[in-house]
Amino acid sequence: LQEHEVEKMFTLKPGRLPPADVKNIIFFVRPKLELMDIITDNVLREDRGRSPQRDFHILFVPRRSLLCEQWLKEQGVLGSFIHREQYSLDLIPFDGDLLSMESESAFKECYLESDQTSLYHAAKGLMTLQALYGTIPQIFGKGDCARHVANMMIRMKREFPGSQNSIFPVFDTLLLLDRNVDLLTPLATQLTYEGLIDEIYGIQNTYVKLPPEKFAPKKQGEGGKDLPTEPKKLQLNSAEELYAEIRDKNFNAVGSVLSKKAKIISAAFEERHHAKTVGEIKQFVSQLPHMQAARSSLANHTSIAELIKDITTSEDFFDNLTVEQEFMSGIDTDKVNNYIEDCIAQKHPLIKILRLVCLQSVCNSGLKQKVLDHYKREILQTYGYEHILTLNNLEKAGLLKPQTGGRNNYPTIRKTLRLWMDDVNEQNPNDISYVYSGYAPLSVRLAQLLARPGWRSIEEVLKMLPGPHFEERQQLPTGLQKKRQHGENRVTLVFFLGGVTYAEIAALRFLSQMEDGGTEYIIATTKLINGTTWIKSLMEKLEPAPF
Repeated sequence: LQEHEVEKMFTLKPGRLPPADVKNIIFFVRPKLELMDIITDNVLREDRGRSPQRDFHILFVPRRSLLCEQWLKEQGVLGSFIHREQYSLDLIPFDGDLLSMESESAFKECYLESDQTSLYHAAKGLMTLQALYGTIPQIFGKGDCARHVANMMIRMKREFPGSQNSIFPVFDTLLLLDRNVDLLTPLATQLTYEGLIDEIYGIQNTYVKLPPEKFAPKKQGEGGKDLPTEPKKLQLNSAEELYAEIRDKNFNAVGSVLSKKAKIISAAFEERHHAKTVGEIKQFVSQLPHMQAARSSLANHTSIAELIKDITTSEDFFDNLTVEQEFMSGIDTDKVNNYIEDCIAQKHPLIKILRLVCLQSVCNSGLKQKVLDHYKREILQTYGYEHILTLNNLEKAGLLKPQTGGRNNYPTIRKTLRLWMDDVNEQNPNDISYVYSGYAPLSVRLAQLLARPGWRSIEEVLKMLPGPHFEERQQLPTGLQKKRQHGENRVTLVFFLGGVTYAEIAALRFLSQMEDGGTEYIIATTKLINGTTWIKSLMEKLEPAPF
C-alpha cells in the first residue's frame, strides 16, 4: 500500500477521524448498516472549515449495496463521497491450499434468513478461479446450497460465453458441500494442534493472541517483576517450517516432535565448537539466521503447547470430551445427560452447553420432545428467557430439534461411513479419525469416498443426509482434456458452504499426503469456524430496554 502512496491505515471506529495530512480518505468496508452509522459519524464530525478539505471515497467489499447507499443518503452524507465503488474480493488465500471468503454470517443468512447473497459470491469466486486456473470438468455436490451454487455457475458460464478460456485445467473435480449436510463435526472439540489453538484462543485471519506470561524473556536474578501485559500476537501459517509440520497432528503427538526438534537444534548449535577452519566457521555463520529462526519458532510452540496442555489435562476438559465421544459413538443419546445438567446447574458458559446439547441432538437425529423441553426449560431458567430466540434459531438451523418420524438415522450413517473408529492411532495415524481421536469428520469421509470408490457405493446414506446430491460435467474445449500420466495425482477443490473447521482441513491434508491416495485436496470455504464461533453466529443478541 505504501508503494501506492497510501500514507496511513486506520481501523474503522466512531468519532473524529485521526488527523493526517492527506487529500483523500478511502473507506474500505463490508456493506453492513451498522458500519454505515460509524462512517456517517466520521464524516459529520469532519471539520469543514479546515483547509485543504479532505475528499471522501467509499469502496464496498465485495459488492456495492443499494441499501447502504440509501442509508447514507438518508443520513445526508452520501454526497460527501466522490467515488462509490466496489472491490470484488471473493476468495482470500489463507495458505497454499486454503481459500476463505471470511463471511461469518454466511451460514446464518443461508439457513435462517434464506438470503443467498453469500452463495452468489461463492459462485463468483469460483468463476474467477476458473478464469485463472481453467474450467473444472467435474462438479459434484451435496445439499441445497451446493445445488444453488452449481446452478449459478452454469448460468454465469452461459451468460458470459467469453468466459470459455483455453487454460489447461488445474483442478479435476470441484466438490461443493453444504455445512448442514454435516452439522456434527464443528460441534465436537477439535483435537489437532491448530484446532485446539482455535478452540481455546481463537485464530483470527491466521493470527492468534496468547496470554503474555509464557512468552516473557527470562532474565536471571530479576524475578517476574515486570511481566508484559499486552497479549502476544503470533502469525500461524505454513511458511513457518515447524508449524507446517505439527499443525495437523493430534495434540498428543506434538510433544514428541517438539522434543526431537529441540535435540536437533541444540546439536546444530553445538557444531560451533567443532568449527576449526575458516571455511567451517563461515559455513556455520551462514546457517545462523535459519537456526535462530528455528530456535525462536520452537520456543514459541513449546510455550503454546504448554498453555494448551494445562487445559487439555484439566478434569473439566476430560469430562466434556468423554460426553462428546459417548454421543458420537452412539451411547445414551436419547436421554437427558447428567453431565450437561450439572454444567447448567453450575452455570458453565452457555455456548459450551449449547454445543453439547446440539451435539446430542445431531447424534440422535433430533431429541425426544420430552428431553428437548427439559433442556430448553433448564437453559432458559438458568441463563435467562432472552435466549429463547437463540434456541429458536438453533432449531431452525436443524441443530437442536425434536425427532420427527421417530427414527434415528445416525447409527446407520455412522456404521456405513465408518464415522467412529475404536482403535485410533494418534501418533502415526492411518485414518482421518485421528483429528477427533476416534470420530472421522463426516464431510471429509464424503470427500474420501467420492474419490474412491465413488458415491454410488453410499447412495442409501446420501439420501438420509439433507439436500440433493448431484453431478455436473463442464465441456472442455478440444485439446484441453487431461491425459493423466501414470502416478499423477488428481486435484480436487472442496468448497464448504457455511464454514469449515481446522480439524476438517487437517483431515483433508492427511488424505492428500497418503501414499496411495491419488488425490490432492485444495480447500475453499465461506468462513473458518469452530463450534464456538459458529454457535455464536446463530445467537440473538438482545439489548436491554434503554429506560
